[in-house]
Amino acid sequence: MNKTVTTVKCPTCQTPVVWGEGSRYRPFCSQRCKLIDLGEWAEERYVVEAVEDDRLSDLLK
Repeated sequence: MNKTVTTVKCPTCQTPVVWGEGSRYRPFCSQRCKLIDLGEWAEERYVVEAVEDDRLSDLLK
């Protein structure tokens, strides 16, 4: 049986990372790259735009 090996690039340093159970920090290559990314979120360098939905506020009234 052939198993396909999927590789992705680490979002922080672009090092190839095998996407599998053995890749402890996937999609990152290491704990260091994972923490660098977390720091970027904490410093608000990354954001996810939020869109308000008036239907939800009506439900909470």
